Amino acid sequence: MSLDSLLKNFSIVLSHPRIPENIGAAARAACNMGIGGLIVVAPEDPNPERMLKMATHTAAHFIREMEVYPDLKEALANFSYIVGTSARSGRGRRLVLSPREVAPILIQKAVQNKIALVFGPEDKGLSNAEISLCHQIVKIPTAEFSSLNLAQAVMIVCYEVFLADFKPQKKDTPRLADSQELELMYDKVKKTLIKISFIQPDNPDHWMMNIRRFCSRIGLSKNEVNLIMGVCRQIEWYGKSCAQNKRKTRAAKKNDKQPRGKNKNE
Repeated sequence: MSLDSLLKNFSIVLSHPRIPENIGAAARAACNMGIGGLIVVAPEDPNPERMLKMATHTAAHFIREMEVYPDLKEALANFSYIVGTSARSGRGRRLVLSPREVAPILIQKAVQNKIALVFGPEDKGLSNAEISLCHQIVKIPTAEFSSLNLAQAVMIVCYEVFLADFKPQKKDTPRLADSQELELMYDKVKKTLIKISFIQPDNPDHWMMNIRRFCSRIGLSKNEVNLIMGVCRQIEWYGKSCAQNKRKTRAAKKNDKQPRGKNKNE
C-alpha cells in the first residue's frame, strides 16, 4: 500500500472550533498533506463563505464534503485509532508523544485502521472527557509560549505524518476495534465492575481511566472486545445465579423453622 493511500485513512477532527477561518485553514493544511477528510464537531460559527476564503479553491472540496456532528463521541464512532492533541500534561494524563514520535506509529496502524487526529477549540483545547476517548495524546513542542493557532497545529501534525517513513511489515497490522465498539465495551465493563463492587459507584469514570489507558496502550481488536464483553456477561450471569441460590436457601431455611400443623387424626 502506498503512502498516498495510507494518508486517505486519516481524518482531521475539529472539536467545537470557534472561528470559521480556522476551519478553512485546517482544510487547506489537510489538503496540502494528502489527508483523507475533515470532520467538525459543533462549530460555533459554521459560516461557509469565511471557511472557503481560507481554504482556497484547491481545498474547497474539504469544506463542501466535511462531516458535521453534534458531539465528539458520535464523530469518532467509526475510527479505530484516535489521537488527541493537547498542550497540557501532568497528573491524570497518559503518555504524551511529539508529532514526530507518533507519526511512524500512525502510518503503520493506518494500513488496517481509520485514524482520527483530534484538535480542541481555540481557547481551551480538549477537555478531560474528550481526552478519555483518545488512544494517544500528542503535544507539539514549543518554547515557553505553548499556545498555537488551530490551523498551525493541524499543519504541524499533518506534516509529520506526511513525512513519516513507511516500512511495510512482514506481520500484518491488526484491525483494531473502532471507537463505538470500545465505548460499548467500556460501558459494559464499568457496569459489571460496579455490580461486583470492584469500583466505587459514586465516581466510576475516575476508576475507569486506568482501564482505558491500559486498553489504549495495548490496542484491542474487535474479537478481543467481544471476548471481554462475553466475560462481563458471564460474570453478571454468575452473580444473578448466586443471588437466586441464596434467596432459595434462605426461603428453605425459613420454611424449615415454621411450626408444623397437627394431624387431624391425632
